[in-house]
This record gives sequence, structure tokens and C-alpha cells, in this order.
Amino acid sequence: MSIGRSHKQIKVLVALGTRPEAIKLAPVIMELRRHKDRIQTVVCATGQHREMMQQVLNAFGLQPDFDLNVMKTNQSLADVTCAVLAGMDSVLEREKPDMMLVQGDTTTTMAASLAAFYRRIPVGHVEAGLRTGDRYNPFPEEINRCLTTHIADCHFAPTELSRKNLLREGVSDDQILVTGNTVVDALNYIVANLQALAPQVVPEVLDGKHLILVTAHRRESFGSGIRQICEALRRLSLSRSDILIIYPVHLNPNVQEPVRTILEGVPNVLLLEPMDYVSFVALMKRADILLTDSGGMQEEGPSLRKPVLVMRSVSERPEVIMAGAASLVGTDPETIVTSVNRLLDDAELYRDMTSCENPLGDGAAAGRIVRFLAGKFGIDIPDLTAAASRLGTNPVALN
Repeated sequence: MSIGRSHKQIKVLVALGTRPEAIKLAPVIMELRRHKDRIQTVVCATGQHREMMQQVLNAFGLQPDFDLNVMKTNQSLADVTCAVLAGMDSVLEREKPDMMLVQGDTTTTMAASLAAFYRRIPVGHVEAGLRTGDRYNPFPEEINRCLTTHIADCHFAPTELSRKNLLREGVSDDQILVTGNTVVDALNYIVANLQALAPQVVPEVLDGKHLILVTAHRRESFGSGIRQICEALRRLSLSRSDILIIYPVHLNPNVQEPVRTILEGVPNVLLLEPMDYVSFVALMKRADILLTDSGGMQEEGPSLRKPVLVMRSVSERPEVIMAGAASLVGTDPETIVTSVNRLLDDAELYRDMTSCENPLGDGAAAGRIVRFLAGKFGIDIPDLTAAASRLGTNPVALN
């Protein structure tokens, strides 16, 4: 499949709004801008998660060309969707790009893709094809990525399994490229520059203890899920003196209230403000266990050779589970406590989870994406599969 006629130069608009999007699109933006004689790159931030997104862009030396500033206090998903759709339409009318690139499964991704479709602008979807099969889990991400699939013209699947998901839904094979996951590209860059970017972030209070790094903030966990997770952390902290639990707490009141109520002042628990991405990578590298309900850490863990316990009932990244690098533990406190204790006390199990081959690729995804995209417009650019050597010295999975 080709898109339009051949071009001497094309304009690509990259839309992003959250920290995960910024992490995974930063290597793609950097690759696009390496070919500025043939590709003009415009970056539009929606502001869905402004501060956390901007911290990531700063780490990669990137700044958006447009900021829609959509986030308002206590707005609904419908409010965000409408604001992104209207704001993005104005940018598209002004810039008239040949292509839009979006990433993942956020409301920004879905609404920006729809805005492009309304103006008959082709859409490329980075990290396409992830599925849980449960439309409400994760919510609203599962439907966001499904809708984006039906809008997109190019599908950059991170794994072969993601490609098969797309084929089952009727996407033509010539519209799909298996690229690996751009999170590995991003981690290569950060790890290679970590000493300069964040020379010291591990708290002195660690003092030889096992570090358990926690993130828990998903919408479907609000209420009893978050409370159960916090209860598990409290039990762990009171039963083991050889651990330190570090939990950067999301600013959403639905997370802050139960976390502060249950865990404030508990021994061996350090509650932090949300961290910039570079500092968070430094903590992940130092951690012994990653305990999370997020999607990103399911990818970052195996890339950094850290075992991941996923506090969800399903995962759209089954490759990581099947590889043995992560395990689903849900939100039941007893299951979480038992799973953490087993990992800490069973050296063989720990070794098995940290020695798996990374199923997410070699850190050259961004180059493959840009080459494929350019080819759709009849633009020939050099083979970019050496991206990993530019963004970092070696794939982090091999470190």
C-alpha cells in the first residue's frame, strides 16, 4: 500500500499528550528530524498530562510546536475527547500535514486520529495491535486502541503477536510492520546518558535493603483495587525489615486519598511525588522488584532485566507474561504479598524472571518506522535499523 503520490518532502505531524506517549514517540521524533531535508516534523502536544509529558520531552531535548492545553480540573473523558478533537482540527487545518503519527491507547491517540480522519489525513499508529479482549479492562484504553486501529492507515506493531491481532481484525498485511517496541529505543538513550541526566536519585535510606518500586494509578483500580494494593504494601512493610517500598504517588485524588490514608507513616514505605522519567529509570535500574498496574513498566522491566509483578487481572502484553519476565498477581492483598515474598526468597525463581530474552525487540524500532513511513510516500531514505547504536551504546536488554 502506498499513500498518495511520491513526494520530495513530506510533513509529518506527531500528536502526543501523556508521559507514555512522549517516552515512546521521542525516539521516532528524533529519527524523523534526522531526515529534515525529506521530512518536516511538527509536534503537537494536547496537554492531557502536561507536566509529566514535558519532563520526558526535556530529557530527549524536544519541545512541542503546538500545545492544545486541554486539561481542566475534574473534566470527564468526554470533555478530554471533545477538547482534543476540536484543538487538533485547528492545528491540522493550519499545518495540512501529509501524515499524522499517534502512539498507543490514550484519549489523545483516539481523538487525534479521528480529527485526522475527518480531514482525510493518513494516520500511522505506533504500538498498534495490543489487545486484552476485555473492552472495560484497561478502561478506556482497550477501546481507544481498537478505534484507532480502524482509523489508521499504517500499523506499527511491536511484536508478531500484535500483528496477528491486527490481521484477525481485518487489517491488511501490507499495512502492518513489526518494529519492536520503541520503549526499548527510549531506554537505550536514557540509560546511555543516565549519569549525566540523573547522577544520584536512589535514597540513602535504602541502606542495603531490597527495593520494591511501585506504581498503581489505573482508572479501573480506583476504589477497592487501590485500597487492596495499599493494604498489601502495608502488610509487606510490617512483615519484612529487609525491604524498602518506594511509591511515587499519582496526583489524581482517587489515588492520593487511599494511598495517604493507608500508607502515610508506615515503616519501610517511602511515598514520593511523581518523578521525572529519567529519575524513574534510575530507580528501576536499582530496584529488585517492579510492582505495578501500568502498561509501560511491563515493557521497561524486561528491558532492564527486572521482574515485574502486574497488579491487574489481564494484560495486553502477553508476550512479557509468556516469556516469564512478568506475572499477573491481581489486586488481592494475599496474592501480592505471597508473590513478592516468593521472589525475594527464591533465588532460582528470581533468576528465571530476570534472564528471559526480551520479547520487545532490539532498540531499532524508530528507524524501521520512519523508513516504512517514508517509503509509503515514495521517499527513499537510508536504512535506519542501526538506531540502537545511535540512541544508546547497546540494547539495554543485553546489559
